[in-house]
Amino acid sequence: MKALTGIHEECGVFGVWGVPNAAEVTYYGLHSLQHRGQEGCGIVTVTDKQELRRVKGLGLVTEVFDKDKLSTLPGSMAIGHVRYSTAGGGGIENVQPFLFRHNSGDFALAHNGNIVNSAQLRKYLEDRGSLFQSTSDSEVLAHLIKKDNAFGNKPRIDSIREALNMIEGAFAFLIMTVNRIYICRDKYGFRPLSIGRLGDGYVISSETCAFNVVGATWLRDVEPGEVVTIDRHGLRSTRYFEYQRHAMCAMEYIYFSRPDTDIEDVNVHSFRKESGRLLFHEAPADADIVVGVPDSSLSAAMGYAEESGLPYEMGLVKNKYIGRTFIQPSQEMRDNGVKMKLSPVRSIVGGKRVVLIDDSIVRGTTSRRIVKMLREAGASEVHVRIASPMIKFPCFYGVDMSTYDELMCAHKSLEEAREMIGADSLAFLSEDALFRAGKRSDLCLACFNGGYPTALYQSIEEANKDGKF
Repeated sequence: MKALTGIHEECGVFGVWGVPNAAEVTYYGLHSLQHRGQEGCGIVTVTDKQELRRVKGLGLVTEVFDKDKLSTLPGSMAIGHVRYSTAGGGGIENVQPFLFRHNSGDFALAHNGNIVNSAQLRKYLEDRGSLFQSTSDSEVLAHLIKKDNAFGNKPRIDSIREALNMIEGAFAFLIMTVNRIYICRDKYGFRPLSIGRLGDGYVISSETCAFNVVGATWLRDVEPGEVVTIDRHGLRSTRYFEYQRHAMCAMEYIYFSRPDTDIEDVNVHSFRKESGRLLFHEAPADADIVVGVPDSSLSAAMGYAEESGLPYEMGLVKNKYIGRTFIQPSQEMRDNGVKMKLSPVRSIVGGKRVVLIDDSIVRGTTSRRIVKMLREAGASEVHVRIASPMIKFPCFYGVDMSTYDELMCAHKSLEEAREMIGADSLAFLSEDALFRAGKRSDLCLACFNGGYPTALYQSIEEANKDGKF
């Protein structure tokens, strides 16, 4: 089932306008977003001669860029991108930002998210002469912009707005020309995107944590369905679609974003800690200590411990030099990664009844391995508490949620899931608790309940043929 076996992207974008040494600022911004993608990265700048220059490569930000490479990217405007395996696959040709040369003006593009009607749009464009340089769905927008304005006789913002109205799905786009940066966010608000102030200029980031690193101050979030233009006139806003939701992907709060990031006025650490408090009230456990799975579950574990009165202990230690197993592309790499990156502290968990707090269960292999490690280290009981609902459906909006068949909870009852991971008890947070933790009235919970906010086009058609939905 092609639609459900592709690995969808969860990336990070960063932009700079009107700041000296923009490439260096972007380097530090991308380093702050490294957790959002570890397989490739790139930076495009605009020189004083109004030329677009690019450096990109496979690997971490610190591996792709050094002082010499950054010196080849002069200018006070830049956009950057961190990436891992996407719906279009890996390879250097899919590493962003994309750079397009055109007689009506060169431009660069960076994207976080997933376009669900990209296959239909790609065919539409190819039938009309477009030649794609990558297999990424992100490139579709560039071709739509140029197709709409083939002769360069209309304002670019109009072409961008019309192109955005043709695509469906989750996206945060940065589009940079020699004079300005356009910032675009999907009308559902799936992906976070914020603007900060740095000196006399501006920075744009997928997460606000990057603002702290580069010395910027948060200015505002980009609204769903909005295009913000940054140029010598300052900030200008326009809407490409009047419909608007704030259906932020719940996994941004639960797993992806750094704890020092604020998403739509809610701090991620505070959200996770409150979800841990609520988790205790929904699923208390008779135990001795609370242990969180590093790193994204530690905040929830703190909340659970504080609310329960149980001591919070560092029963698992993470090797910080090992990447996150959730965003590695193959199952074999994930299995090996679990063995390498976590170690139980025998003197802490030995003889103890442990409440193990984790943020989510996707495939179940990591949870099973951790429970086994804790038992081998002497834990007398292991009660697993998950600070999110059961993940039962794949994501089409840019989160690597594996295939439908690989999702542990898609075909298993709660008791069957408990048996699979080998825990003494297992419980998940309710959907209602997610809204309460973030004081929100809207979230995308499609991976939990199958309530996809958009049409899925070919994806759902293929899924139906295989009888999976």
